[in-house]
Amino acid sequence: MEQQMRWYDKDPILKEALELLRLSGDNEKTQAKDFILKLQEEVAADVIERIYEIVTQYEGKGNRWYDNDPVMIRAIEVLRHADPQTQRRAALKLLLALEEKSFDN
Repeated sequence: MEQQMRWYDKDPILKEALELLRLSGDNEKTQAKDFILKLQEEVAADVIERIYEIVTQYEGKGNRWYDNDPVMIRAIEVLRHADPQTQRRAALKLLLALEEKSFDN
């Protein structure tokens, strides 16, 4: 059976960053959410509105690893709607921060 391709599977760095985030502990996930949400400044207001609709639709109901956490849903959706260059930069920073277990920078 063929697995459906996810939006982040197109970029190997982004895919690796999100997979590592999925496997991270609660503390790292909490810090990662804040880190990713800083991207909101780079995403248009209409996209932010759509993100809130998605949070309402999926919170606690979806099958994705992050669907039980409304803030993580929002963080991932912000990342999903960012332009590819921003996604790549964020993924690289996320990988580095997760590996170092530090989101200070």
